[in-house]
Amino acid sequence: MTGTRGRVRELFVYPVKGLSAQPLERAELRPGEGFRYDRRYALARPDGAYRPGIQEGLSKREFFALVSDHRLAGLGTHLDTATDVLTARVAGHEVLRADLRTERGRDGAERFFARVLDLPAGVTPLLAREPGRRFTDAAAAGDGPMGWISLVNLASVRDLESRTGSVIDPRRFRANVLVDGLPAWSELELIGREFALGGVRVRAVHRTRRCAATEVDPDTGRRDLPVVTMIDRTYGHQLMGVHLEVLTAGRVERDSALVL
Repeated sequence: MTGTRGRVRELFVYPVKGLSAQPLERAELRPGEGFRYDRRYALARPDGAYRPGIQEGLSKREFFALVSDHRLAGLGTHLDTATDVLTARVAGHEVLRADLRTERGRDGAERFFARVLDLPAGVTPLLAREPGRRFTDAAAAGDGPMGWISLVNLASVRDLESRTGSVIDPRRFRANVLVDGLPAWSELELIGREFALGGVRVRAVHRTRRCAATEVDPDTGRRDLPVVTMIDRTYGHQLMGVHLEVLTAGRVERDSALVL
């Protein structure tokens, strides 16, 4: 595939793990780091392993997220990354505005999500934030993976659609980068290879195994499509996309070239 060119079609950041994707026009990247603000916050289970100040990566099971809590997708959320004000909307109506820099704002957000998640009286999630750390699924494997970014090939999604007769929103895979112009599934063969992504040099380091979070419609919050089973039955694996390590500083933008 040397010389193959693709294009970046969409860029996304997920400031709160399990909540809405926020589209970007561009992202500034640095070696060993992921998208700025990606998975900056998370909703930790109060009876789980998360404690303020924790340094090791934690499994997704320690947090409220789409893999087990699909109703979170029914919210339209946005974090203003300049002010740390988190808003949530339902059917276009604002139902939460919380300044996460303040104790009052954090408490209000925790009580709001306790209601959304239908937790028992007196039980609230813990709004987790650890300076310099991100709550990515890959982070459970150590500090290096915490700085990875995730990429999905739109041609692979279309191939799955055509083979299963389904309509599959690529946002189900919650990737940072959606690319087009590559052969379907060719991204899985890139592990260990370096290539240019816009003005950034990256290396593909890990194939992404998918989980039940992909079953959830990103607009309705309904668990309506057995995506992992569909991939497994069609291809004999449960993979979609790869993780990338950033090697050089630079910028990636929508419509940037991907050059192998």
